[in-house]
Amino acid sequence: MPVQRLKSFLDEQGVRYVTIQHSRAYTAQEVAASVHIPGQEIAKAVMIKRNGIMFMAVVPASHQVDFERLREATEAQTLELATEAEFKDLFPNCETGAMPPFGNLYGMDVFVSEALTQDEYIAFNAGTHTELIRLMYADFERLARPTVLSFARPEHA
Repeated sequence: MPVQRLKSFLDEQGVRYVTIQHSRAYTAQEVAASVHIPGQEIAKAVMIKRNGIMFMAVVPASHQVDFERLREATEAQTLELATEAEFKDLFPNCETGAMPPFGNLYGMDVFVSEALTQDEYIAFNAGTHTELIRLMYADFERLARPTVLSFARPEHA
């Protein structure tokens, strides 16, 4: 079970967290509404290829990736959204699209939108479409070691 692996990792690192069960939801905004957590605090992982190499961009559920800003911030020659077929095998034991935002555990870079750093807590998929993990952003940052950049914009902007 994917959540057990993630919980074991967090436990080994001494992180305090809570798990939240919810009805099956496929979008970060649906999850936020279902668990009554602001979309700003729900971290969604977006898989992107920069110069042909896969990485994880993490943004609040209430935001979307601004590809032009991300391309400039990462000095990428090319930047494109990865397809599910391209990344689903990179996250064994995770449901497609429900991977936690710890790309570093899967050998890839993690870029986090500075918009996600504004709250004390974040929550994210725990490898399934029915369970979240909520923890302090500072713990996430310490463990995932992301590069923080300004590359997201509010979804309805």
